[in-house]
Parts: sequence; structure tokens; C-alpha cells
Amino acid sequence: MGRSGSSGLQRENCNMSLREEYARQEAELDELYREIILDHYRNPRHRGSLESPSASHEGLNPLCGDEVTVELLVDGDRIADVAYNGSGCSISQSSASMMTEAILGKSLDEVRRLKDDFTALMRGEGEIDPESLGDLEALSGVRKFPVRVKCATLAWHTLEEALGELPTH
Repeated sequence: MGRSGSSGLQRENCNMSLREEYARQEAELDELYREIILDHYRNPRHRGSLESPSASHEGLNPLCGDEVTVELLVDGDRIADVAYNGSGCSISQSSASMMTEAILGKSLDEVRRLKDDFTALMRGEGEIDPESLGDLEALSGVRKFPVRVKCATLAWHTLEEALGELPTH
């Protein structure tokens, strides 16, 4: 009887240390994601304007005041250049910066799939391969704060509108 009691205690200690290890790993991942988001906020990629964009669209989140303009230069069916400009919280602006890096050089079909995957990730829908998202995965923690999901997806919805402005052949 004493043995089964100590065995139960060992299992409990093992489970406790596993939980502690998972909590530690999750905290480290959250910190890494926070660093990636802040890096894109402090050092935005592709921020500015294009001289002659193929499409441009302005997006606004009236609930919080975030705004972003996305400009695309399309060559054939590829994103040859991309720029964004705007103001708002670190989540909206970091997401725009990450988006520009993720779509540059991709085909329009790849960009649309990436947009769909990213918005599904933000909504917690479906099985998304994190490797396919690169740095964008850092924004996955935003799901824990539903009011901030609109911040993270603003640039992506604006991108979708800009894509819709492209002439069809």
C-alpha cells in the first residue's frame, strides 16, 4: 500500500514537473513572439509608398483608430513590390510589416492562400502549418485577446481589398 502511494506521488511530481516545463516553454515562446512583434514595430519593413502602385487601398479600424494603406506593384501574377503606411498599435503595424515581408515575390494565388491561412490562424480555425507562416506565427498569441484580432488582421483585410482592385485579364 505504501508503494502505490509513493508511486502516485512520483506520478504527481512527474506531472507537475511536466506542467512546469510546458509553462516555462510557453513563457519563452511568448517572449520570443513579443520580441519579433516589437522588432517589426520598431524596425518596420517596406514602410512607405510606391511610385506607381498597381493597386492601393486604405483600411481603418474605427473601434481603435488603427489605419493602414497597402500598395502593391504586380508584375504578371507576382507581387514585385509592396509598401504600407499607417498608424496604430504595435499589433496592427507589426502585422502590416510582417505581411509585406511574407507576400513579396509570391504569386497572387500564394498571397491569397497566405491571407486565408493567416486569418484562419487568427480565428483559431483549421489546422495551419506554422512553418508556412514564418514570423507571422508570432501573432498567434493575439487570439487570446479577441478584441486585438482586428488589429492583427487589418492589414490583411486591406490587402484583400487591394487585390480586388487589380485589373483582371
